[in-house]
Amino acid sequence: MEDINEQGASSRREKRLKVVTICLAVIAVVLLGVLAYIWIDRNGMIGNLKTEKEELTLQLQDLRMDYNELSSNNDSLNVQLDREREKVDQLIERVQQTEATNRTKIRQYEQELGTLRSIMRHYITQIDSLNTLNTALREDAMAAREDARKSQREYNELRSTTDEYARKVEIGSVIKGRNFGLVAVMSNGKDTDRSSRTEKLKCCFFLMENDIAPKGPRRIYIRVKGPDGVVMTGEGESVFSVAGESLIYSASREVDYQGSDLEVCIFFGTPGIFRKGVYSVDVYTHEAKLGSTDVTLK
Repeated sequence: MEDINEQGASSRREKRLKVVTICLAVIAVVLLGVLAYIWIDRNGMIGNLKTEKEELTLQLQDLRMDYNELSSNNDSLNVQLDREREKVDQLIERVQQTEATNRTKIRQYEQELGTLRSIMRHYITQIDSLNTLNTALREDAMAAREDARKSQREYNELRSTTDEYARKVEIGSVIKGRNFGLVAVMSNGKDTDRSSRTEKLKCCFFLMENDIAPKGPRRIYIRVKGPDGVVMTGEGESVFSVAGESLIYSASREVDYQGSDLEVCIFFGTPGIFRKGVYSVDVYTHEAKLGSTDVTLK
């Protein structure tokens, strides 16, 4: 009887041991499954973090290239751009030195990347505004230079026209003469062609009408040349200036010219100085030569 009881107790212990063994085996399998899942999940997470780090590095390198393409004519703005490029370089270096498993740092660097991008967009807008302004200023400068050249051309044309007009006016304002005549006169005032009877030579002519010529007193000069071609003078030499040249004259007379035709006669000589031959006379004002004429004495 005791043997039967001992066999029953032993059988029950074996059953409980089997149950415990099976339970432990199940638990071990479950634990292995959990550990395998954790290991796979961890490896996947690490792989994702490495991918994120690589993508973050590529984005930072692209941002650096974008900064390199930015340029400006503004020195102050260029200094700011250099400072931002340095920040990008420093961030790339920090990312490369950080473990991919450090998710906190990776997220922090991603935020800094977003900030640097925002700053770059601000600089792009600023540079575009400056370029637009510079383009407008260049166009304004070109227009101003063209206006200046046009004004200079118009001024030169006007000056040329004015100078030409002034020259024509100056030429047109010069008094001209006509109907020049030279005769020998005796003491009684009658004409003669005998040198022995000649007391004076009388040169007569008309100052022509000229509305634009200056009005008022005007001195007329004559230069009488004898048969030897030498200018004859009275006592001493008298000199006048015409067109910048100094000339000796024989006689002169001042007249009141008012723009209308004016007859003028000028006398020269004293008894006994005339001999046979041709006598010529040139008539001048200070502006120009008016004309010439001659007479032959027997």
